Amino acid sequence: MPTLRVVGAGRAGPSFKEALRRVGWPVPPGLGVAPGAAVVSEKAALRMALDQARAAGLTVGLVPTMGALHRGHTALIRRAAAECDVVAVTVFVNPLQFDRPDDLAAYPRSLDHDAAAAVAAGASLVFAPSAEEVYGSGRRATTLVHVEGLADRLEGAARPGHFDGVATVCAKLFGVAGPCRAYFGEKDFQQVAVVRSLVHDLDLSVEIVACPTEREADGLALSSRNALLGQDERVAAPALHRALLAGADLVAGGERRPAAIAAAVAEEIGREPLFRLERVDVVDADTLEPPGEHTARLRILAAAFLGRARLIDNVGAAL
Repeated sequence: MPTLRVVGAGRAGPSFKEALRRVGWPVPPGLGVAPGAAVVSEKAALRMALDQARAAGLTVGLVPTMGALHRGHTALIRRAAAECDVVAVTVFVNPLQFDRPDDLAAYPRSLDHDAAAAVAAGASLVFAPSAEEVYGSGRRATTLVHVEGLADRLEGAARPGHFDGVATVCAKLFGVAGPCRAYFGEKDFQQVAVVRSLVHDLDLSVEIVACPTEREADGLALSSRNALLGQDERVAAPALHRALLAGADLVAGGERRPAAIAAAVAEEIGREPLFRLERVDVVDADTLEPPGEHTARLRILAAAFLGRARLIDNVGAAL
């Protein structure tokens, strides 16, 4: 039996114990009301547990994360738990998604917190592998997955190679987890499109479920990067979402010119002097291409710097 360990203080409730039994894990002594989560670090352990679940007729949900879990992540886990019998949450800070070693080193890591938050939201298992476990002793993949076109524009142009890292790690996680429903948030709208294309083109037995962006009461999209905001920056941050909504209102009022919509959003963001705008894009929501004659839905996306934090957000607009 692969390694199972329990992290977090406290006791796990009956539903969590039953989830362990249903996937074939022994219930460890003393595991008795959350927080407390079953954590596995080997690919073989995750594969075994989820194969056993499917063999027992149970449905599997997968929530890939890089840890530092917040309310946006736990909303995905709750959605997965409501729709699937067994939910695995992955906590892996993927080095392929970073272009600077200092960024990778500074990324927050707190497995005990993440595991406790995951099980409290309904997770059955947490998969927390090392880079060596995922990519081998070299810690880097020698085979990379590139989703041509989608990975190269918009956010991909600003962060070259980023979506290759996303696609590669998702392909590996889907290969280990097997047939499942995988849950992603729409805040990273382009990421969802990249992963959907990956699954379609490689004929993977994975259903991608896109979930609405979780927001603070003032509209700020939840993100681990929000922790970098100073007090004044946090007050200014909701201006990004307000500007995007202003763009959507223009569309609702009959504006169809992408350049005019983007310019209006940029002007609105510019009213907040703490922001440094990177870009505004208006695209076909289904293809992420420039809107055309047959476009039915738009997506308005923006990226901007606010102090040390680079914030992204997007909203939809029906034509």
